[in-house]
Parts: sequence; C-alpha cells; structure tokens
Amino acid sequence: MATTSILLSAGLAAVISSTYSVKKPLNDAVYGAHSEFMVALKYVTLLTIFLFSFFCHTLSIRFFNQLSILICTPQDVMSMVTPQYLTELLEKGTLLSTVGNRLFYSALPLLLWIFGPVLVFLSSVAMIPVLYNLDIVCGTVKTKVVKNEKGENYV
Repeated sequence: MATTSILLSAGLAAVISSTYSVKKPLNDAVYGAHSEFMVALKYVTLLTIFLFSFFCHTLSIRFFNQLSILICTPQDVMSMVTPQYLTELLEKGTLLSTVGNRLFYSALPLLLWIFGPVLVFLSSVAMIPVLYNLDIVCGTVKTKVVKNEKGENYV
C-alpha cells in the first residue's frame, strides 16, 4: 500500500507540474467546476491524501519491523524490552496501518472526482460494503465445551 500510494503521488505530482493545461473538458456542461483552479485543487487534495497514506504506511512498517526484531531478544530483568513495550509497538503499527488504509481507500473515490461527481457517489456507495467487510468479522465461531479430569468445563 505504501508503494502504491507513493506511485500515485508521483504520478499526480507529474501531472500537476507538467505543462498540461485543461482547456475545456467534454463533461463541463453537465458537471461544471472544471476551472483551472478546481482541477488544481482536486490534484493537490489527492496528492496530499496519498502522501499522508504513504507516511502512515511507512511508519507502520517501521513499527512492525522494530517489533519483529525486538520480539526475538532474550528476556532480561533489566531489559527495556518488556511485553508491554512490544504491545505498544504492535498497537502503534496497527493503528498507523489502519489510518493509512482508510486514507488510501478514501482517496480512490476522490480520484474519480476528477471526472465528475457521479463517479464519486457511485464509488463511495460501492466502498461502504468493502470497508464494512474489512472492519466486521462475519460468521459464527462454534465452541466446544469439554470436561477435564477434574470435571471442570473448558473451551
């Protein structure tokens, strides 16, 4: 995701900095808001969102790499590497990854904003079930209760 974000950012930056200028789009009469200022605003907004997505993904990769190195260190009483510290690293990496994914997924409908508002609406409506399925785990977990030698129940 970080690579995709930075590639899209580089592409958008190339479009912004090129000598390309918008003359008169075909759908200007229907959708409007295709002045040079609005097109530049759309590109800069997308560039900013993709750059923040790249930043969040890069930091999450950093935390996960640090976690994977530190989790293999031997435990010592005087060590600063505690299970709580490792848990904090995992939480920070997961949070940054989630924020980066949200920024990336919210930028995809905005990418279609360049072509008009109808595509933004349709892609936003299509994005709702995708994000819902990423957040919510569907299905039921069947648990089996078993008795041990002492007659106690456990799962």
